Amino acid sequence: MATLKTRVRHTLLAALALAAASTASAQAVGQFMPVTVYRTGAMAGFGTPPMVAYMDYMTLLNERDGGINGVKLTWEECETAYQPDRMVECYERLKNKNGGATAWLPYGTGLSYAILDKATADKVPVVMIGNGRTDASDGRVFPYGFPLVSNFWSQETSIVKFIESRDGGSLKGKKIVNLYHDSAYGKETIPVLTQQAEAKGFEIKHMPVTPPGIDQKAVWLQIRQYHPDWIILQGAGLVTQNALKEAAGIAFPREKIVGNYWSGAEEDTIPAGNSAKGYIAAALHGSGTQYAVVQDVLKHVYAKGKGAGPREDVGSVRYIRGLMQGIILMEGIRVAQEHYGKGKRITGEQMSYGLEHLNFTPERLMQLGATDMMPTFKTSCLDHEGGAAIRFTQWDGAKWVSIGSWVASDQSSVRPMIEKSAAAFAKEKGITPGDCR
Repeated sequence: MATLKTRVRHTLLAALALAAASTASAQAVGQFMPVTVYRTGAMAGFGTPPMVAYMDYMTLLNERDGGINGVKLTWEECETAYQPDRMVECYERLKNKNGGATAWLPYGTGLSYAILDKATADKVPVVMIGNGRTDASDGRVFPYGFPLVSNFWSQETSIVKFIESRDGGSLKGKKIVNLYHDSAYGKETIPVLTQQAEAKGFEIKHMPVTPPGIDQKAVWLQIRQYHPDWIILQGAGLVTQNALKEAAGIAFPREKIVGNYWSGAEEDTIPAGNSAKGYIAAALHGSGTQYAVVQDVLKHVYAKGKGAGPREDVGSVRYIRGLMQGIILMEGIRVAQEHYGKGKRITGEQMSYGLEHLNFTPERLMQLGATDMMPTFKTSCLDHEGGAAIRFTQWDGAKWVSIGSWVASDQSSVRPMIEKSAAAFAKEKGITPGDCR
């Protein structure tokens, strides 16, 4: 019969073996990041480059660093064609694969709305960088919703500030058209622009464009009759490029059109030809291949033939958009590991903690090779956005050129609207807001 000492030793060895096996199993499974992409349909050009860059960044971390603290990143693509019902199908198909989804990056407001309740019930974050449900910025009501960097409402206040600065410092008595993609995405900005018009004394007229936006002649006839001083363009895909062509057709100055973040990429301007020259758009990041992180992608990913898309797309506006998304999500994993244990695969619930404790200081951006590529910002349990400043770029006929300095959002206007909307949602759904002390 084995002695007590021997039995204890065998028990300890078995426990150590089990722990080692569990660690090896977690690393074999890896940190699973579902990739919902739309490579097909009218929005394919809009949706493909960012998700390619997102996958390239994960490949970079695996190739250059061996993952995040030794935990490899794994992913699987699922095609949504920018359709909410297909987004739900992707969610159900991938949510439990490879140990379970760590976070969702729907890359589309309607897609985010389609799964936010489901993901909240499953305790997995839905990341909506620069888009999505704006009032999810209040983490007390939406613990798993993250409209990070700058939400739709914050962006609009920065756009209004920019227009104000270009128009003598006051918009009182001016007329502005909000030309928007007729979808959940486009409609999201109506409340804040209405509020800004009342606060600053300008007139706002909201005009929808039915997607995909090929035929816009009727709405541009209205615009010509209205004779606005400025147009704010909430476009996407064909809506933007065709709007620029129509503007040229009625001789509306393109330098008086300011697009939001989703309306300012090469795919929006190149197809419009000369009609796009002078057009201005908001940006949450830069573009080009000069950034250290982009050079690392070229060296460790594309030079090895492991890129997820064409080499010539690297550095484009939408590519950098996806790279920024990758940096933010992977930083969330790192922060969560710092709290729950380095080298461990984290859960969706733990990922929420990581995303609530992001702190992109100038020093951290330099370490990540993203200096001047993206803005500084910080999140918390209360603030799932960060309220970052945005910059503006202008199409010179061949490329986007940054103009002016970073423009801060008006959080004194935005935050009360967010909290009011979130509180109304909580009341409607019978939700007790969390405690962020």
